[in-house]
Amino acid sequence: MDILSLLGLVVAFGSIIVGYLLAHGQILALLKLTSGIIVIGGTLGATAVSFPSKTLKKMPKVIALAFKKKEFDLQQHIIYFKDVSLKTRRDGLLSLESELTGADLDPFIKKGLQMVVDGIEPASVKSILNTKLEQLASRHDDCIEMFSAAGGYAPTMGIVGTVTSLVIVLANLADPSAMGGEIASAFVATLYGLGTANLFWLPIASKLKEINKAEIIEKEMIIEAVLLIQEGVNPNTLVSKLVGYLTDEQAKLLEDN
Repeated sequence: MDILSLLGLVVAFGSIIVGYLLAHGQILALLKLTSGIIVIGGTLGATAVSFPSKTLKKMPKVIALAFKKKEFDLQQHIIYFKDVSLKTRRDGLLSLESELTGADLDPFIKKGLQMVVDGIEPASVKSILNTKLEQLASRHDDCIEMFSAAGGYAPTMGIVGTVTSLVIVLANLADPSAMGGEIASAFVATLYGLGTANLFWLPIASKLKEINKAEIIEKEMIIEAVLLIQEGVNPNTLVSKLVGYLTDEQAKLLEDN
């Protein structure tokens, strides 16, 4: 679990509630079932119309992913590929077969090394792995776009909820003294729409973009490493080239190891 992301969500919603209470607002005035149904149901419905079912089915899993701590240990990958490079220069490319039996080996790495063992041409290895990377990025983009779209629909649904409530208020003018409270309650839907969009849907979309960037960098480094191993370059040269994928902080950590 990514504690900071979860804490950020709590702080964001908590700050709104605390600020509202400090302004002497009544917490029960914010709890409107009808507003919640219109905003949340309307947002989910509009999103469902906009995307295919195969993408929509991923929503719960993707939400969990956004709050899951996922590390991309590029330094460890470099150490691993250096060891593999040393082994192949000493024992030949067929010695990679023993590397493919590891249960915890990254499937992308395993696919690349398997093609090297099978003697597939370097150009084909690069093309196949790049195609898999493009497919991965495309799937990620679909999920990111789904949450971005939901973030766009939510405020609109909030306005719809407010207008709906105002229609009811204006249709019942028998007690003008109660209109103030009823109009105030009508705007709770707008609050729900803006709140869910800017504190949930759009932040998740941004988080997914960052995860996607990190994973693409990782996969690009793996492709480079596989091709360098197939080429039979010196292990130190391999490390020097792969370090280019690291940030300055990561490179320093690698040097310390």
